[in-house]
Amino acid sequence: MKKIVVAGEILVEIMADTAGNGFRAPLALTGPYPSGAPAIFIDQVARMGQPCGIISMVGNDDFGRMNTERLAADGVDISAICIDHERPTGSAFVRYRADGSRDFVFNIRHSACGTLPKSDTVDALLASAHHLHVMGSSLSSPEIIAFNIDAARAICAKGGTVSFDPNLRKEILDAPGMGEAMQAILSATDIFLPSGDEITLLTKAKDEAGAVAELLARGIRAIVHKQGSTGVAYHDAAGRRFVPAFKVQEVDPTGAGDCFGGAFTALWLRGEDIDRALTLAAAAGALAVTERGPMEGAATLDNIRAFAASQGRFV
Repeated sequence: MKKIVVAGEILVEIMADTAGNGFRAPLALTGPYPSGAPAIFIDQVARMGQPCGIISMVGNDDFGRMNTERLAADGVDISAICIDHERPTGSAFVRYRADGSRDFVFNIRHSACGTLPKSDTVDALLASAHHLHVMGSSLSSPEIIAFNIDAARAICAKGGTVSFDPNLRKEILDAPGMGEAMQAILSATDIFLPSGDEITLLTKAKDEAGAVAELLARGIRAIVHKQGSTGVAYHDAAGRRFVPAFKVQEVDPTGAGDCFGGAFTALWLRGEDIDRALTLAAAAGALAVTERGPMEGAATLDNIRAFAASQGRFV
């Protein structure tokens, strides 16, 4: 099977036990949990039984060891995760507000994963890859942006494919050079995985239909428009289709989109029927929200199929 590689942040997440606003007084916390959008994505890919690896940095600390042990146990190639002996593993403190929005305290840019490693193991992992996944949340510095652009072009040059989950706020695009960089990545993209309003984030068109037409005209083969608890709209040259979301009791929504993306990308690379791939990916996203902790709901393909069947959606 084709090997998927991602480059980006590995961190721990520590969650407030109660809803409220911010962290301005002592409160009970639960964690640490393995986290980082690229790490969640690639863990779900591994749980699907797909060959995969991640390029990242962790500190020489228990947070880093917890992450690498978890990823390795789930089947991720961790040979290109390097240890930074000067900086700690990244972290995110998270508290949900009553309306479901979140307050974060991040340590990413100045942590180990604020840069990417340069080593023979990184070169070897990229050389073995057939597919690159780019996560917009990881594009936090000119160095990391340039790495992903170069890697995408190298993968495409040898006949491989690229998926891109923008996971970006509009304000980030105003940073010098960021808009041009996103367009460069989009030009190499085969699978585009926007959520909500991100469908128009990188297009001149300001409505879904116009954005889809523009993106397909650029050569993107599949647009997978994630719409949260509503479902997912899929667009390709053959037209549009829609798959509704599964209804579950939400415990923690963090990581749902990453698990959806990991499951769908693995299935797409296997040539799975699109309706079946979308349904299974939706099931993976639904299972992700049923566990506390951003990576704890990642499920095996057998468990995803069993869950879909239990909901009357046989795949």
